[in-house]
Amino acid sequence: MNKSQSHLRRARRILIRGTNWIGDAVMSEPALSAIRAAFPNADITLLVKPAIAELFQQHPGIDHIFVYEHRGRHARLRGKWSLIRDMKRGQFDAAILFQNAFEAALLTFLAGIPYRYGYATDGRGILLSEGIAVPERTSLEHHTQYYLNLLHPLGISVSSTAPRLYVNEQEERSMRQRLAEMGIQATDHVIGLNPGSTYGHAKRWLPERFAESADRLADDTGARVVIVGASGEEALGQAIAGAMRHRSVVLSGRTSIRELMAIMKRCRLLVTNDTGPMHIASAFGVPIVAVFGPTDSRTTAPFGPDHTIVRQAVECSPCMLRDCPIDHRCMTRVTVDHVYQAASRQLKGTSRQSAIGTPLSEVNTQHSTLSTQHLPLAGVTVFLDRDGTVNLDTGYIKSPEELVLLPGVVEAVARLNRAGARVVLVTNQSAIARGFMSTDQLKTIHAVLMARLEVGGARFDALYYCPHHPDDGCACRKPRPAMVHRAVADLGLDLSRAYVVGDQPCDIELAWEVGARSVLVLSGQTRHDAVEALERNGTAPHYIVEGLPEAVAWIVKDATTHQSVRTIADVER
Repeated sequence: MNKSQSHLRRARRILIRGTNWIGDAVMSEPALSAIRAAFPNADITLLVKPAIAELFQQHPGIDHIFVYEHRGRHARLRGKWSLIRDMKRGQFDAAILFQNAFEAALLTFLAGIPYRYGYATDGRGILLSEGIAVPERTSLEHHTQYYLNLLHPLGISVSSTAPRLYVNEQEERSMRQRLAEMGIQATDHVIGLNPGSTYGHAKRWLPERFAESADRLADDTGARVVIVGASGEEALGQAIAGAMRHRSVVLSGRTSIRELMAIMKRCRLLVTNDTGPMHIASAFGVPIVAVFGPTDSRTTAPFGPDHTIVRQAVECSPCMLRDCPIDHRCMTRVTVDHVYQAASRQLKGTSRQSAIGTPLSEVNTQHSTLSTQHLPLAGVTVFLDRDGTVNLDTGYIKSPEELVLLPGVVEAVARLNRAGARVVLVTNQSAIARGFMSTDQLKTIHAVLMARLEVGGARFDALYYCPHHPDDGCACRKPRPAMVHRAVADLGLDLSRAYVVGDQPCDIELAWEVGARSVLVLSGQTRHDAVEALERNGTAPHYIVEGLPEAVAWIVKDATTHQSVRTIADVER
């Protein structure tokens, strides 16, 4: 234990300086909860601006919220001295600074808080007891991990859990009553639209396309549409409502943060730009279709696998600019069809309580607009097993820290993506039924898995899991085909051009069951007697290789042999 850890371990009154933006605040919540878990008996105070104070009301990890009224009593120099005096009266033993600004370190220093921890940014290292090195930009970790990484040097145990927010029953009841007064009943399905962005116009998808997408979804589902937005976005909300054929409810600029949280929780689906409300909806487990343009979805996407990112891969994105200096191509090239199709898949995935896992994680519109002559595996689907095929099989993986990808896996999946193949993960996860882990833990593991793929330019088009015990007799546990059939329904797949890759007999048997070609990899816990049994039963794999990279190489050759198209080598040359 280092000196900083020793000092912090003895802290009884801890001040956390929270972030200023709603999205950042939501993404810092796992770190906030980690501090609570590390110091269950400490008195924890959160110092934040008014909007973030509202966001974290009801949060079980906070004992007190200290509102930084930067436009009121804490404005200007006199106000800052008033804030410093209030902080001194708090008699804090330590301060942990999620906010990166110089001011945060200066105020806690002047307040005499003896131990001050934060990232060494903005030249403030001299004001911190321990200035923690900022993670390298090349790491491209999700922002939730950015805040968790701050805690590692302090000896605080962390795990990549999904952010969570809380509203109480009275708040939910009040929102139900308010919506009922506007014609939306408790039994109605609600689709939320969040078309604005306080960050800048560059992050905004076109209003008329929001309107058309919402109309088409309402045509399909009969859902009611609610438009939300910040103060100042009232006209935008009204313009979209006016362009729609279906009647919608406009709450843009008409909700407090707490009310916005309640309406987000009420939604069955949110269609949104990259904004704070997107992260609020994610924290309540609401499926999301998010249009990304100038910002980087690898770091600020809604956390978890139950969401779809729609983006156009243009040469200037992500630029991180508030306003586009050219033609806004990253947004104008995202069509209504792109968003509508992604939202339709999400709604199909949430239309019934299925034990099978979650649908599409990301739609990269570049692939849908390229001619199939440039995609030699267009129309091909590759179903992948997980443990022993994608990652090291160590038994039941119960945390992201236990997830170790096998060599060459990321590059192999990326190769399939570039060639136009659909890549779908199908995995048996009886650890849930056995009580070894929860569904939320599994989703966190899968979120980390997909984030690691994305850093390497790879992705799964969908991910499904069976949570049942082998004795349950369910229809989804491999080699039974329900997960594959669900993928066919969600993604419109052609099983006559499908492959199944796995390290177990059940994967090979699944391929024969659905009429796909099969590849057995020896990177897992493959038993030779099991392979011999498959051969005796007439269900031998079509090919046996060492691991996924070799499997992909064979699939490319096998698939292109049966098609009059260019080979993958031609495309990658």
